[in-house]
Amino acid sequence: MKFVHVPASHPYDVCIGSGILPQLGTQLAALHKSCTVAVISDDTVFPLYGEAVCDSLRCAGFRVVHHVIPSGESAKNLTTYGEVLTFLAENRLTRTDLLLALGGGVVGDLTGFVAATFLRGIDYVQVPTTLLAAVDSSVGGKTAVDLSVGKNLVGAFHQPILVWCDTDTLATLPAKTFRDGCAEVIKYGLLGDADLFARLAAQPIAENPDAVIERCVEMKRDIVAEDEFDTAARQLLNLGHTFGHAIESVSDYTIPHGHCVAMGMAIISRAAAAMGICPAADAAAVETLLQQYGLPTQSPYGAEALLTAAASDKKMKGSTLTLAVPEGIGHTVLRKVNAGDLRSWLSAGGVQ
Repeated sequence: MKFVHVPASHPYDVCIGSGILPQLGTQLAALHKSCTVAVISDDTVFPLYGEAVCDSLRCAGFRVVHHVIPSGESAKNLTTYGEVLTFLAENRLTRTDLLLALGGGVVGDLTGFVAATFLRGIDYVQVPTTLLAAVDSSVGGKTAVDLSVGKNLVGAFHQPILVWCDTDTLATLPAKTFRDGCAEVIKYGLLGDADLFARLAAQPIAENPDAVIERCVEMKRDIVAEDEFDTAARQLLNLGHTFGHAIESVSDYTIPHGHCVAMGMAIISRAAAAMGICPAADAAAVETLLQQYGLPTQSPYGAEALLTAAASDKKMKGSTLTLAVPEGIGHTVLRKVNAGDLRSWLSAGGVQ
């Protein structure tokens, strides 16, 4: 088992290994006294892993209740958020109890936001079951739900007390869902690790997921330690996300998050190359690697639709927002851009 310690305002460990779900209860009992654990999962993941997780917790002395939400981004909303809060209140959870998010990014984001706000904040555990959640959304304490006008517009920073990643769960992912996580892995290579980027081209992620997840988590740990509350360096993690979130919003969340991020990375890389910021060969290499992993690189929507969606981006500050722009593979910088200039960035990135 691999351990990555995250020295946030509330420090915790990310534990990564194969076949470690049965050990979850024992590990949690060493961190937290016996209490009620509310397992929040979705209707795809809970039938696969719910019993194993609940049994592990019960064997370690915890009382367990569970609540299952519909799968998919469309469930990450205020209605579902309210339903989970009501479930917790009906089951009389207190501030000394725990939540446990069992699933991908939607379950993790939603459960974290519930934990941040129920009784003004209780502890929670992340148990990611997708590659995307393992390398990105389960770590760092960003929690949120979506509004109809934009993604992650209601949320809070709330760090988990433990992240428990059993890489065996990746074996049950549909190919499209696994590819979704590959986009976030490629993002880490592009933004700050040229060696990782090269390894991804040479060896498929599925052949050594533990090492890949560990490296991505280490990179996120370092960025979170520097900028936990997303005011500076942490915005580098938004590489591909400004235009990616716009595509996701315009699609009404029918295109998965990672696929949208892939398109966003391709757009911003092409734009950076066209503007002389990034070598053309590096921008081409980004597209090649994304395509190697079966990910899209062209937006199905035009600039007008994406600009309207980007206007609701949570990163907008007045009339400006900060773009994460690659200067080359393994090196990304932050640039403040006027909202009125986004059209030229899209145009340079091949979106008309």
